[in-house]
Amino acid sequence: MQLRAGRFVCLELTDNGSGIPKKIIDKIFDPFFTTKEIGKGTGLGLSTVHAIVKSHGGIMTVNSEPDRGTTFKVYLPPAEKAGPAAGLAETQLPRGDGECVLVVDDEAALVSMAAQILESFGYRVLTATNGAMAVAKLAQYLPTVRVILTDMMMPIMDGPALIAAVRTIAPDLPIIAASGLKSNEGTAMAADSGVNHFLPKPYDTRQLLTMVHRILQEKKSAPGPTSSGRSG
Repeated sequence: MQLRAGRFVCLELTDNGSGIPKKIIDKIFDPFFTTKEIGKGTGLGLSTVHAIVKSHGGIMTVNSEPDRGTTFKVYLPPAEKAGPAAGLAETQLPRGDGECVLVVDDEAALVSMAAQILESFGYRVLTATNGAMAVAKLAQYLPTVRVILTDMMMPIMDGPALIAAVRTIAPDLPIIAASGLKSNEGTAMAADSGVNHFLPKPYDTRQLLTMVHRILQEKKSAPGPTSSGRSG
């Protein structure tokens, strides 16, 4: 990865841990690559961060030495102007209007990043790390939630089980299924659960915002009343 000519802001993160072995350091940004035990990680954390940084015109680098720690550097182009009209993200990506999105994923880093993106573009966000927590949040904030974005494979209550529960509570509530499975497999899993909207992981800022905006516009233009007193 190389920087093009120009000015960049650099965010540096360093630890003093055991380091990353040279034989795997070239793979750490690959989707699904993980050194954790089965069930302990999906290998999507760094690949998602990399996708988001890349979508904003930046790059990530890593330097690591055994027993001396690891340093990640994130280079992002600065906004040339202050204010809401500055930069590609503000001028070309769709914005929300205070709509509430419930984000559900067992990867805390992915939940945090999705929430930050959505909040930065005018949405309100609720979060949950499994389906059971999401059902509790939905029951509490049902009149407010306009869209659910859920991972399909989670502990305690997975995506399909959550979708089934949501269909009982709020049959017309739009749901986006997200998965690291291959696109056709993920789409099929979503369809089997009664969901027409699928977002492959790792997704970037543009994909997330475009999907949420499109679903909300479809909901607004749909004829007939909505359930649970929901408008639009």
